[in-house]
Amino acid sequence: MILKTLLVGPLETNCYILGDEKSKEAVVIDPGGDFEEIEKQVEESNLRVKYIVLTHGHFDHTGALAQLKKATGAEVLIHAEDADMLSPTEQAQPFLMESGQDPLPADGTLKEGDKVQFGQYTLEVLHTPGHTPGGISLLIDKMIFVGDTLFCGSIGRTDLPGGSFEQLIDSIKRKLLTRGDDYLIYPGHGPASIVGEERRNNPFLTGV
Repeated sequence: MILKTLLVGPLETNCYILGDEKSKEAVVIDPGGDFEEIEKQVEESNLRVKYIVLTHGHFDHTGALAQLKKATGAEVLIHAEDADMLSPTEQAQPFLMESGQDPLPADGTLKEGDKVQFGQYTLEVLHTPGHTPGGISLLIDKMIFVGDTLFCGSIGRTDLPGGSFEQLIDSIKRKLLTRGDDYLIYPGHGPASIVGEERRNNPFLTGV
């Protein structure tokens, strides 16, 4: 599988490009900004973006969404409980205003257990709320793209609208820490980690 990690946008969000070597179908996870760089990386690998998947609806994960959608025609997918963040609603306005982007409703919504297929590969949706009500993580083989649910040595913020510390810890405990120690964690910000390292040394998780 082709995997590229790009640092994009004003808050240095990790944007991930996953591609199938044979079919050249691809998924872009969290296009948080710097559309030109995302487009360049897609074109250099001769990929065709089939889906744009958002781990949640915050502006720093959606900043290049409209441009990427226009350029690729890919389907935009987000969990149903965060879908309103992409539309001109009262809930979404703070996020849209901060990003400077136009409203762009999702083409489809996701839920726990859904599968996102590109070429020979499949992403499984894990609903991991707490940072936002519709926060998701995406599982493929022994890799988990966790958005802002879990970081190397830390966890996502829960002081924003819709956040819940108790819910976040529960999501991490039930959906992520139940995986093997060697599962790779690819977060929305900062370096990658592994489940075992976070279970043993993350100060928010030791003892849970």
